[in-house]
Amino acid sequence: MPVPWFLLSLALGRSPVVLSLERLVGPQDATHCSPGLSCRLWDSDILCLPGDIVPAPGPVLAPTHLQTELVLRCQKETDCDLCLRVAVHLAVHGHWEEPEDEEKFGGAADLGVEEPRNASLQAQVVLSFQAYPTARCVLLEVQVPAALVQFGQSVGSVVYDCFEAALGSEVRIWSYTQPRYEKELNHTQQLPDCRGLEVWNSIPSCWALPWLNVSADGDNVHLVLNVSEEQHFGLSLYWNQVQGPPKPRWHKNLTGPQIITLNHTDLVPCLCIQVWPLEPDSVRTNICPFREDPRAHQNLWQAARLRLLTLQSWLLDAPCSLPAEAALCWRAPGGDPCQPLVPPLSWENVTVDKVLEFPLLKGHPNLCVQQVNSSEKLQLQECLWADSLGPLKDDVLLLETRGPQDNRSLCALEPSGCTSLPSKASTRAARLGEYLLQDLQSGQCLQLWDDDLGALWACPMDKYIHKRWALVWLACLLFAAALSLILLLKKDHAKAAARGRAALLLYSADDSGFERLVGALASALCQLPLRVAVDLWSRRELSAQGPVAWFHAQRRQTLQEGGVVVLLFSPGAVALCSEWLQDGVSGPGAHGPHDAFRASLSCVLPDFLQGRAPGSYVGACFDRLLHPDAVPALFRTVPVFTLPSQLPDFLGALQQPRAPRSGRLQERAEQVSRALQPALDSYFHPPGTPAPGRGVGPGAGPGAGDGT
Repeated sequence: MPVPWFLLSLALGRSPVVLSLERLVGPQDATHCSPGLSCRLWDSDILCLPGDIVPAPGPVLAPTHLQTELVLRCQKETDCDLCLRVAVHLAVHGHWEEPEDEEKFGGAADLGVEEPRNASLQAQVVLSFQAYPTARCVLLEVQVPAALVQFGQSVGSVVYDCFEAALGSEVRIWSYTQPRYEKELNHTQQLPDCRGLEVWNSIPSCWALPWLNVSADGDNVHLVLNVSEEQHFGLSLYWNQVQGPPKPRWHKNLTGPQIITLNHTDLVPCLCIQVWPLEPDSVRTNICPFREDPRAHQNLWQAARLRLLTLQSWLLDAPCSLPAEAALCWRAPGGDPCQPLVPPLSWENVTVDKVLEFPLLKGHPNLCVQQVNSSEKLQLQECLWADSLGPLKDDVLLLETRGPQDNRSLCALEPSGCTSLPSKASTRAARLGEYLLQDLQSGQCLQLWDDDLGALWACPMDKYIHKRWALVWLACLLFAAALSLILLLKKDHAKAAARGRAALLLYSADDSGFERLVGALASALCQLPLRVAVDLWSRRELSAQGPVAWFHAQRRQTLQEGGVVVLLFSPGAVALCSEWLQDGVSGPGAHGPHDAFRASLSCVLPDFLQGRAPGSYVGACFDRLLHPDAVPALFRTVPVFTLPSQLPDFLGALQQPRAPRSGRLQERAEQVSRALQPALDSYFHPPGTPAPGRGVGPGAGPGAGDGT
């Protein structure tokens, strides 16, 4: 079904403005100036040494404005190069000096008003050009007769023809007088490529240029290169960075014509395309057709991630630069909006991959970072400290404000605002205001931030909630305790048997055959009292949320419900784990749209390193694919089973921790083994190859040992 965000084919991105250029004949540089001025090209290749600004003893000429114009320098009608013409506008600065006697300039009576008749102003104007990979400086000499000198006003301009530059390049120009009396002028000129020139057929380097169209078809974007048969060219995709060099994403040498297909989830605003013919000194055409695309901007925010480095420092990971601000906010349990801590803390401008710091003394799971873009729209919010410090706490945040003469005031941050303490309001913090102040004075509150203007304190509230209703409910609880205990045990046993334990299955997608084997295992486990979550069945959510967000949600739900995370090891999974253990980061490629295993390592590893994995994780691998000893030692701190030979023990580990050992465990193991057998045969013996008879351990189906 076509998508509404990209319905038209775009020829090389945005339609370029076509230029018709003046032609210059001959290779020589030249200069000319305004009427009344005299000028000459002193040197067309000098060393640029601007030096320091020196004071002007009298009136001097100084450049005030730069103008540029594109022209063609041609040897013949069809042999031209792109050239940059520069016009430097000059003005008179300063005044004539008073002479020591009246006879020096013919007895002039008032030289502060009337300049000497025979005097003239002269200046040497330097033009400096930089355009990768060339740089050049030229020197122009200009002379202005005294009759044209008007202090503080323009006297005309001098024009230089011309500086040759490559198509599509960026030229930086500086101009100053020598010696320098004023700051240099600077100007940056972006030259068009062959698309924007009406006379491109006069430029030999444009003749073999590949032409590129961008079009959309449903969820796919097509790059169509309309080039002749057997035309060899290079095609590169890269992320154009505002700061730093471009980040390459994909590069190939191809033979035309070609159609390259991109998934719409790969589009971000800074994704650019470079194409060039594989010929010496060929012109490279760069286009960035997705800069204004709404879906590309949406994809960029979905790919952006906040990463905690230390207690105080964090950074934003994103493919492209993002105009955004960030601030800390406080998130209370119960789904209330995260309340920005502004003031006392301020918004901070965010730059991608640049470390930012908040002056925190302690971390807290309720502290989150929320980020907005330049249009004040909330785009990203993550509680960076929650993964290391646990779930949200029922704490209240106290804001201390310090004034002159050691005056201070306290308020409690609540959904309705900041409630002053003490207060007669009807809010929860106001009712407990005296107790909170006592806790603060006795040191029971955690100080999160402190400076000369104030401080932030996190005070626990759970003890007050327990005390408030403890006496009211004590009699009811004692009265119903015995009956409730019996009913609860029966109900929990029946409920656990009906719903089954939650299991999150993580694996590395080594190849399509292994994915089919994983799917068979997941389907077989679903036939038991288990609720299995696997990314194979959640591709739509993965594409919409991204693998990191999807895994965070699944892991949190699984562990909160007392479930278990199953790490299914394969050669690819072992390689990724070893890479993380060695470098502390993922591999050079970014997370793929469905790569949940790679995305999960940032949370799985801390659970193992901090000793939280036993009881919540189990490992498994297939008998003939991987030996358990190949699993990194860190992951062998939890049981690692081989399948299907250890299926009974594996299924026992997946049961509820307090569930009794069922006598049907062996029967269930045989059921899972029979379901796995066709997938195992297909994986280890693809169609067309003989499959020798083999047993598969406990649970092998009939005939497994005799080849039938």
